[in-house]
Amino acid sequence: MSQAPSATGWVGWAYFASILLIIGAAIDIFYGIMAIVGPNTAYFVSGGAVASFNVAAWGWWSLIIGVLLLLAGIFLMRGAMWARVFAVIIAAVNAVSQLMSLPAQPWWSIVMVAIDVLVIYAVTVHGRELRS
Repeated sequence: MSQAPSATGWVGWAYFASILLIIGAAIDIFYGIMAIVGPNTAYFVSGGAVASFNVAAWGWWSLIIGVLLLLAGIFLMRGAMWARVFAVIIAAVNAVSQLMSLPAQPWWSIVMVAIDVLVIYAVTVHGRELRS
């Protein structure tokens, strides 16, 4: 008979991951709306780096990922196993999609990938403690 592990001080990492997901979601939603409303802005097409992308389509993708990140962050605080798996998957998808915008926004993309890696680490290592 397996028992749920008792909560330790490391459970804060899992809550930290859920807060990071919510913050990342707000930023992705903001950038998604910004790309949809003004797809010809110079912010998204710097030096022709993203010229091969449809900026409005990238905005919709960013908006969808942002909503999924928001849902993952909210449900991760509840500690359900499916929410932990979903949070890891959506954080990985967000990291890959941020790498696509690396030529246009190098520093921001690196920061978002680092946040996604922190989320994946916190959820995989300390996510089980959320249940208790």
